[in-house]
Amino acid sequence: MRAVSRVSFVAERVLISGSAGFIGGYLTSELLRRGYQVVGVDNFSKYGPRRSPHAGNPDYAFVEGDAADADLMTSLLADCEYFIAGAAMVGGISYFHRYPYDLLASNERIMAASCDAAVTALRQGRLRRLTYLSSSMVYESADSWPSAEGQQAQLPPPPSAYGFQKLAGEYFVRAAHDQYGLPYTIVRPFNCVGVGESRAVRAEDVSSGDVKLALSHVVPDLVIKVLKGQDPLHILGSGNQVRHYTYGGDLARGIVTAMAHPRAAGQDFNLSTAASTTVRELARLIWTKINGADVPLRIEHEAPFEHDVQRRVPDTTKARTVLGFVATTSLDEVLDEVIGWIREAIAAGLV
Repeated sequence: MRAVSRVSFVAERVLISGSAGFIGGYLTSELLRRGYQVVGVDNFSKYGPRRSPHAGNPDYAFVEGDAADADLMTSLLADCEYFIAGAAMVGGISYFHRYPYDLLASNERIMAASCDAAVTALRQGRLRRLTYLSSSMVYESADSWPSAEGQQAQLPPPPSAYGFQKLAGEYFVRAAHDQYGLPYTIVRPFNCVGVGESRAVRAEDVSSGDVKLALSHVVPDLVIKVLKGQDPLHILGSGNQVRHYTYGGDLARGIVTAMAHPRAAGQDFNLSTAASTTVRELARLIWTKINGADVPLRIEHEAPFEHDVQRRVPDTTKARTVLGFVATTSLDEVLDEVIGWIREAIAAGLV
């Protein structure tokens, strides 16, 4: 009988910048689940030092460093097939207004370093593609819905510094492709919801009624207020704002699929649930889950932030037809998970 030769399998390697962030945690889990080796880089600027749940996994390596350091990023990309550029200064809508210059300047430096490193890695290493985590905020100026890929180029520029910068990031990767042939994919997550978020290092006390907020995202902040007994429940604006709350695990699945999909090269994708929910509907769901249906919900309205976009409604057709991606986790399931996690986080003093 002829001997069968053994061929060792070498896993493909992915670099994630911003790996200690909210979406970064879900991405790391999804990549490891699919058999990739993962290198994470983060400077802990948002949440402060934290231990990854993947520490000790032989397929995961972490480097504490600044994604704006082009030399560091180039060295890390030298033996990676894929690069998910997720690092950014971001902290919810309160950040948009409190730190507009810092958001713009910091994120532009990160994007320039990321693209510089990717171009060098493409020339010298084995990099196959850069996947850029953009944002639904590129559609901030939309006046018709749903927002389809390509609409961002036809709209007035986003008025917020954050939205403008995320759109500029898309121009960075497209320009790197046009001039240097850098393969890329752009993904736009819509309203990521999940667990693992804690109080930002740079957070300042922001009160809503009698409750101090910590996370600057509507789902966890509403959960915190209801768990702490706020009644009437304070919401920003009319409550008619429309969002598409998408589970972090679903978004990670879509991002990783797009990262290596042969038909995703040079393309952009909205990644989102197809279900629309108003803030008022969200508030009622959270209230009922925590207090029960017999306790009446009373709402008190507060002045909204300037850049509180009234409608963010994506067209999800392209992601479904090209990638086969559909967000399958319902908001009801997500809220059960988030409420349980925040109960524990409040008890532990994390939020």
